[in-house]
Amino acid sequence: MVPDTIVLILLLIYVLILLISILELTSLSVAALIGAVLVAWFGIQYGTFTYQDALTFIDFRLLGLLIGTMIVVEVAKRGGLFNVLALYAIKFSGGNPGRLFVAVCVVAALVSMFLSDPTAMLLVAAATVTITKLLHYDPAPYFLSAAIMINLGGTSTLIGSVSNMIIGIDAGLSFTDFLSFLGVCEIILWVLTITALYFVFKSRLGEKKVLPEYNPKEGIKDKQIFYRSAFVLVILVILFLTLDQLGVGPEAVALGCGVLALLICKVDPAEIFREIDWETVFFIGGFMFIIAGLGRTEFLSDMSVQLFSFAGGSSLLATQMTLWVSGLASVFISNIAVALTFTPIIAAQAASGLNLNAVWSGLILGTNLGGATTPFSGAVMMMAIGTLKREKISVKFGDFAKIGIITSLIQLGFSSFYLIVRFGLMGT
Repeated sequence: MVPDTIVLILLLIYVLILLISILELTSLSVAALIGAVLVAWFGIQYGTFTYQDALTFIDFRLLGLLIGTMIVVEVAKRGGLFNVLALYAIKFSGGNPGRLFVAVCVVAALVSMFLSDPTAMLLVAAATVTITKLLHYDPAPYFLSAAIMINLGGTSTLIGSVSNMIIGIDAGLSFTDFLSFLGVCEIILWVLTITALYFVFKSRLGEKKVLPEYNPKEGIKDKQIFYRSAFVLVILVILFLTLDQLGVGPEAVALGCGVLALLICKVDPAEIFREIDWETVFFIGGFMFIIAGLGRTEFLSDMSVQLFSFAGGSSLLATQMTLWVSGLASVFISNIAVALTFTPIIAAQAASGLNLNAVWSGLILGTNLGGATTPFSGAVMMMAIGTLKREKISVKFGDFAKIGIITSLIQLGFSSFYLIVRFGLMGT
């Protein structure tokens, strides 16, 4: 029996780290590492776990998947692959603001299926700034809509967001599982969200203008890296789709493709490693340690029993509760933290008889969709607001929250309906 004292201490550490992260008193990675050190110290001192136990708290499969994917993406970015995609979409619009708006939204969502959200925001922002300046359009509608679509994009892919990687590894869901469970849902959510955003911003999109002549291929920075990195990215997706036949984990594929990208693209590995988002890597590692330490107190398993007791063995209620609780929590807390918190709770229900595929899908949707409700709900939103400020354009909290609340409620509302139909939850 674990003493109540250590349960309270570790729980307070967890809450403290969340508050530090929300208030931005220090960086996310530093906050998580501070929490990991405190959990290790108190956990070992109180005999809750040993030093040897603590060495197993970090799932290096997840970190391998994250780092491998980041390497492939960073190499592709060096060749201008994603920038060219954005420029082609803008050229496709033909100077029509409505078509341009839809193109920016779709490209933002597509790019975020393979890039980390902050990286996708940087690339889409660069292209959007250029074109709105050339056409003298108000960039705010395009920026904010792109940010919301980046947050939504990649919901149905294993590598679409860090929270997806966390859930996929812990739940044992493959790349094809994500597409099978949520692919149709994401496409419909794209249509619903773009439609809602278009009607909200229609009066601010600008007048039709003639686009200046430019060749999207001019966005290629290095042809050799461009074509070879595109080849590696295609290989990465194909291997993810055939994981069941390969007999290896997604982390092995990601790291293998990362090595292949470094080898055949002939880029400086030191430069690639410097550009990797180590902030996210260390945040996940530290927070994973905190959750694992708290799990040794049996607090999370007890919480799981209490939480799912409200569902009364109903897969319908358990799935809906997971979707909305994780979605609302992601409004205020990093969705990475929400995913790391919920995964052990849901995993503890393995023998409960619940439809766990539905529950896991609810968690995936909730953690992804709640992160675009306010300017402070996630890194992408804050980056979009920061970019607009640099362009001397201010966006009031209330104005953004109104848009974010509308789109989040539409997305979560449809997701509730979709999960019931997709997994046949009615009456279960």
